[in-house]
Amino acid sequence: MKTSFGLLSTYPPTQCGVGAFAGSLSAALSEAAGVDAVGVVRVVDSPTFTDRPEVIAHLRAGAAGSSEVAATALDRHGVVIVNHEYDLFDGADGEGVLDVLHRLRSPMIAVLHAVPRSPSQHRRWILETVASLAGAVVVTTEPARTRLLETYQVEQAKVHVIPRGALAQPAIRTVSSSGEPLVLTWGLLRPGMGVEWAIAGMREVRHLAVRPRYVISGQTHPKVLAAEGETYRLGLYKKVRAFGVADLVRFERSYAEPQALARLVDRADVVLLPYDTTDQVASGVLHEAVAAGKPVIATPFPHARDLLGTGAGLLVPHRDAAAVGAALKRLLTDADLVAGMRAEALRRTAGTTWDAVAARYIALAASLQDASSRA
Repeated sequence: MKTSFGLLSTYPPTQCGVGAFAGSLSAALSEAAGVDAVGVVRVVDSPTFTDRPEVIAHLRAGAAGSSEVAATALDRHGVVIVNHEYDLFDGADGEGVLDVLHRLRSPMIAVLHAVPRSPSQHRRWILETVASLAGAVVVTTEPARTRLLETYQVEQAKVHVIPRGALAQPAIRTVSSSGEPLVLTWGLLRPGMGVEWAIAGMREVRHLAVRPRYVISGQTHPKVLAAEGETYRLGLYKKVRAFGVADLVRFERSYAEPQALARLVDRADVVLLPYDTTDQVASGVLHEAVAAGKPVIATPFPHARDLLGTGAGLLVPHRDAAAVGAALKRLLTDADLVAGMRAEALRRTAGTTWDAVAARYIALAASLQDASSRA
């Protein structure tokens, strides 16, 4: 039996990780054999005229009647998928999403993109309420599942781990056009990414016989740009000059669409994620890098410890430029180490292409519809 999906989320062209997730999942579901249709209710701050055809309604912050419109549009579908992260929705800590969820009549899957370790009482209440209204709760990593069940009052039987998807990788790897090893960090640029420690770490590899090029790809996060302008990026430019690595570091100020990003990641020899956070239980960038078979250097945030701990990458202490540099030197000079990491990376992420992930959502939706029909 086929079903249709309603999806509530930020959505392209909005530039954010959850929006990118929603765009990829929507595309994969639309192409799957078991799906009649996918309709997206896009979360926006203001009216938009650049929507894709699958966008059927908007949830507008602060707009009278918007929650009712959103819920009505979503309920035209067999199953609703709600992407939840606190700053996506209006109201204190995004509590406005609850007005939509209380109106839904179709079975609902809540995908939790943030599971704080020490939530405020209000944030705890919001997440637990979202989970109570859902027929199923999805997290994308085992650390997220563990934290959810240890920290929040959520029915264990509802919780499912469905990994974030990744693009299928080409059979033949392309190489950097310059012939230089390519070290890559990508994502929406913002404080906390730890890029300053990576820049400083490049000093340790500038004397290698074949010197690497470090590419930092991504626009400044729109919310950071609105609040602080380009202060963080300009500070990084200063560090590049101060550390004497201007000839090794390149900034690419663009937001790469999935296929362009896949080509960029494919050219990379090392992916570098020196995040300052000690709390992150799910990183889409990390998953995509490992699924591409790339050796990763990351700080030990929970998702990195889980995914890289069996040999798919190297963990370095937070805010430690010398450790970043030493790890880079190892990966740029030890081909056997890199080959072993690639094999482990592909093993750990097997079965996580977007079509495989979509199939798991379809199966979960079918179970919810079956339970609903028997209730």
